[in-house]
Amino acid sequence: MAFSKPKIPGTAQHFLECGTEDCERNCEFYCNSCHHRMCESCRDQHQRISENKNHDVVLYQQRKRQLPVKKCNIHPTKDIDILCKECNIPLCSKCSTLQEHHRHVFIDLETIYTDKFELCQKELSKINNYLVSTSQDLQREVRKDATEVKQIMDSIRTSMKAEAESLKNMVDTVLSENMEELHQIEKSLLEKLKSQEKTFDDYIAYLSDLVKEFQSYLSSTELTNFTAKLPENLKIKSIPETTKPIIPEFSSAQYNKKDVAKLLGKITVTDRKGELRSVEPMEIPPIATSMKSTSEQSKQDKHVKSDKKQTMSLSASVTKVREFNVPGVDDVYHIVSLDQSGRLWISDDDGNLVQTDLQGNVIQKIKTSDGRGYHTVTQDGDLIFTDQDKKVINRITQDNSITEFIKTGDWRPLSIHSSHINGDILVGMTKIEEAKVTRYNKTGKELQNIQRDNKGQGLYDIPHYITENINGDICTSDYNNGVVVVNKSGQHRFSYTGQKSEFWPYGICTDVLGHILVCDGYFCSNTVHLLDQDGQFLSLLLTQQQGVKYPRSVCVDDENNLYVGQRNTNTVTVYKYLQ
Repeated sequence: MAFSKPKIPGTAQHFLECGTEDCERNCEFYCNSCHHRMCESCRDQHQRISENKNHDVVLYQQRKRQLPVKKCNIHPTKDIDILCKECNIPLCSKCSTLQEHHRHVFIDLETIYTDKFELCQKELSKINNYLVSTSQDLQREVRKDATEVKQIMDSIRTSMKAEAESLKNMVDTVLSENMEELHQIEKSLLEKLKSQEKTFDDYIAYLSDLVKEFQSYLSSTELTNFTAKLPENLKIKSIPETTKPIIPEFSSAQYNKKDVAKLLGKITVTDRKGELRSVEPMEIPPIATSMKSTSEQSKQDKHVKSDKKQTMSLSASVTKVREFNVPGVDDVYHIVSLDQSGRLWISDDDGNLVQTDLQGNVIQKIKTSDGRGYHTVTQDGDLIFTDQDKKVINRITQDNSITEFIKTGDWRPLSIHSSHINGDILVGMTKIEEAKVTRYNKTGKELQNIQRDNKGQGLYDIPHYITENINGDICTSDYNNGVVVVNKSGQHRFSYTGQKSEFWPYGICTDVLGHILVCDGYFCSNTVHLLDQDGQFLSLLLTQQQGVKYPRSVCVDDENNLYVGQRNTNTVTVYKYLQ
């Protein structure tokens, strides 16, 4: 069979043609043994030839990258095509017979080249498609913050001058002092933001250097670049974290002649931690604009909900509000509040999935193929649930149609949560002796995999419940590793393993204050633990003395009611613990 040189497409829309001479059909297959492109017809003919029967013919997309031709310096008539594993140097087949390589192990160089080539392509794709664009978006947010800081500072100046005009000459000294104080705060804030911007300049430059390095590997014909210089486990530095500026507040007061400083008002900086920025460009919240006088605040009804959230605190005692039974389930292993309709989705250990109203009246019931029926409700109001056996995530739309939404490949999906912040979908998965948390966007595109800490140790074992905190932390209830919390970028923040030697974490949720609530299913404990968002133990929120036995699931609704489900009973109990 005669092979022609590859034809260069005439336009960008031209398909890849078969490499057989005079054949212009679409290329679909590739022979790794002779590195030849083939259509389906030519493939069949190629495989009918007796000497080609053992050739490795694959789909074109699965082809091995052809090893660049490099002649051996010692044996000029031979091509370099093997790697000495002990010496880690490329050789020709004749070199393998030399005494210096006696009893050494040799590896097919083309296979190594293919693996290294794909590694470079993967890392380049990650840099170009995610790291660079995300870093640039965050850098733009830093610049935007600087602009808004200036604008907010100008608004404070206006308020201060308006207050000062009514006091005339008596307040000149106080005004000058406050203006200077504000100037110093502004200067300090802008200096910090400038430093953050510089951090991203350096990081983007670092990514640019990496791109050049990988491109040099890809364009180089020197095989040592792929065998010796390019490491197997390449680690790219994480995107730098930045913090929101801590914005001062200006509080005006009713002025009188005896207290000029109080009349003019004062500048204060709220004593709170800077908020970690999200690494997802679409999820970066706008800068807080809380710099307004108390008189202005009283006119802003739109901030009532926010103010209520800030003043909320833990109640001195937990109060049972009500309880109801859920027909159609044997127990309550997982419970999710569907806030926009005032309904609940509940599942048991046998895969029964039931939707009820708040009185326990069944609205619909679905039978899933596996136990527990881990599920969540999306921002669009659709229910999605995992199918461990088929390794898929299904979606139930509001018209009750069920479709396959995400296929998880070799991984068994366990826990699942739809983010209230940006709609991303977090899934805890296992595979043989591995476990991870994967982030998908609303459309099911894979965005992020979280599997190991910064020391390379596995974070998860059985991540069977998962949720997200108000600061973007991913909180996972892992049966063997306790509560494992990582930040938005996947960096391990802390793990909580209970207060005693045995701790069996089950259902987990967070509330409006960032508390983490987790069920301890250990038979001698049977409690619900309350942690702050940094992992500090606050209290045993619910115990057996309050009637809790075998707790398995928890969730908090928009009215800060806590719903608790248990094993061996289909009763859901509702508590009030925030005031």
